[in-house]
Amino acid sequence: MLSFEDDLPLQAEPAVSPVAKPSSAAATPASGSAPQRRVNAADKRIINGQTDVNQLVPFKYKWAWEKYLATCSNHWMPQEINMSRDIALWKDPNGLTDDERRIIKRNLGFFTTADSLAANNIVLGTYRHITAPECRQFLLRQAFEEAIHTHAYQYIVESLGLDESEIFNAYNEVKSIRDKDEFLIPFIEAIMDPHFHTGTPANDQTLLKSLIVFACLMEGLFFYVGFTQILALGRQNKMTGAAEQYQYILRDESMHCNFGIDLINAIKLENPHLWTAEFKAEIKGLFERAVELEYRYAEDTMPRGVLGLNAAMFKGYLRYIANRRATQIGLDELFPNEENPFPWMSEMIDLKKERNFFETRVIEYQTGGALSWD
Repeated sequence: MLSFEDDLPLQAEPAVSPVAKPSSAAATPASGSAPQRRVNAADKRIINGQTDVNQLVPFKYKWAWEKYLATCSNHWMPQEINMSRDIALWKDPNGLTDDERRIIKRNLGFFTTADSLAANNIVLGTYRHITAPECRQFLLRQAFEEAIHTHAYQYIVESLGLDESEIFNAYNEVKSIRDKDEFLIPFIEAIMDPHFHTGTPANDQTLLKSLIVFACLMEGLFFYVGFTQILALGRQNKMTGAAEQYQYILRDESMHCNFGIDLINAIKLENPHLWTAEFKAEIKGLFERAVELEYRYAEDTMPRGVLGLNAAMFKGYLRYIANRRATQIGLDELFPNEENPFPWMSEMIDLKKERNFFETRVIEYQTGGALSWD
């Protein structure tokens, strides 16, 4: 069972002595060269490895392979979700309040581009610099899941007949959304630069910082106001199709976040010289800025109380999540004594048992064939 309270990272195997010539380029046999010796698992590295990245086995990072298999088991597609009730509710002038409609449109405005940013970061940045093939395998699956999530938001927009131009341009036109994206984009661009390569302490810290921003702050923090809002609608039997998709996306993103945390901790174990006091202080500042930006987004999406929620409630929640993410990568709590005001959100991550939150009879979160509806 994967729960929000129990998503502690797996421990990577202890590092062995570093390889001689670090490089972010894949190690592959040269044409016409003498045969290279077979890959030894102990020689593998998360970054700057010299072993052949095309040889998946022997495994060193078995936790990465196990997470890859788990994500494959959790496959789903947006079209499997019945949106008829959502469509009827949205078209009913009295079906939703103006504040509820604002939440839905703001969420779609953020998420439609957020998962595209995440996919670009993986495909054009992170994947190139990771030299452990087990971890690359997970990243390939993660990139596909980000595509599914973007598909899901488009499916909701299309089903409800929303103004596509308004929704998809929100990241340019809505300040609370734009501010979050502008916080993220420099960390994407840094590792997507074709001239960027790992192998020096400064560049390795740049990559590590990017991984922390995306695992802990984007997927592990920036998504949680939106998840809570849409799932709160579903708990009130509103927008149940959209809420079901968000529940599956939350499950996927929780796995992405946990994999990213494992990756970060493995890099730290193999490269302890990167985890300096100055670097930790910089990361702490990024956490504090991310909490501030996500709280501003909560205020923008909820100018008044709605669904039994209000923006002020999210201040404690975001600090609670930030504490969780910080301690998972070895930092101290940033906001001591914060508690989770939404314990029901932890239950939403676990789909491995019968539940009927949205009256959809989700029995087992495995494959599309396992899904059925009333």
